[in-house]
Amino acid sequence: MTEMKVPDLEQKALALLKADADKIYKLIDVQMENLTMPQCPLYEEVLDTQMFGLSREVEYAVRLGLIGEEIGREIMGSLERKLATLHELFNQK
Repeated sequence: MTEMKVPDLEQKALALLKADADKIYKLIDVQMENLTMPQCPLYEEVLDTQMFGLSREVEYAVRLGLIGEEIGREIMGSLERKLATLHELFNQK
């Protein structure tokens, strides 16, 4: 069995967090396109739940020392900006 080095774990943690952020974006995109409007309680519930879950994942990775706080803030901020842009585009329709 091979032992993972710390940099490998850091890269894996970062990749997993970014993949989870991308999944949330895609989930919200599909929901906005096909299911509900952003003012719908279901939309807000899904968004809040998913964002909270990701924020906990990021916090855990920071606490473990796998990513820095700044990287964690950037992951969350980037997703929030993408979702805001998506919301604006939806409202322009």
